[in-house]
Amino acid sequence: MPAEIKALIDGLALRERTLVLLAASTGLRQSEIFGLKWGDIDFERGTMSVIRSIVYGVVGPCKTESSQKPVPMHPTLADALTQWRKRCTYIRPEDWVFASKRYRGRRPYWGQAILRKYIRPVAQRVGIQKRFGWHTFRHTYSTLLRSVGTEFKVMQELLRHSSFRSTLDVYTQAVTPAKHAAQAAVISLVFSSDKDGTQSLLDKRPQKGTKRARNVPFSRPRWFQ
Repeated sequence: MPAEIKALIDGLALRERTLVLLAASTGLRQSEIFGLKWGDIDFERGTMSVIRSIVYGVVGPCKTESSQKPVPMHPTLADALTQWRKRCTYIRPEDWVFASKRYRGRRPYWGQAILRKYIRPVAQRVGIQKRFGWHTFRHTYSTLLRSVGTEFKVMQELLRHSSFRSTLDVYTQAVTPAKHAAQAAVISLVFSSDKDGTQSLLDKRPQKGTKRARNVPFSRPRWFQ
């Protein structure tokens, strides 16, 4: 998974590379990514403030109060944003980070169009055949946080969930090696013979001398009648 993200980022142009790096390294939602303005980014402190979102062209507050907490910004992301800013026409604090030239900076780019026209074709060229969307990067971010042993409380703050339950319910569904191992242990108990010679549940046969019940009439329980 990290290798796929790296391959995708390496194959993208600056704008799309910055977008994917931003999504994959912060877990921001699509509406939050395209709702960013240059004034929200603090390059000195290495943080960004997520205070608005944009959905179908309508600007509004973030999903929850927790969503508006500052987000850490890795130096790699800060460098990508710095390079992108040098290419931008609209760089005032009140300008969109991903301002659309078509609308003369009054609106940000349309995320789904960029995904469809630029990012997915590059993904296919580098061998990524699975279909993905902006939320996939958020899910991947949470999965990678879990894989490196991040505490759930820290995950909750990084993903800006309003409750601890949300972090547990939505972002722990990945099939990890630990889950495979646990499943294999259960299967081995059920279907395999143990060291003492206990028979598999599917391979138990009547012992010699045991009479099989024949022609026993079926009696329905009262609750079934």
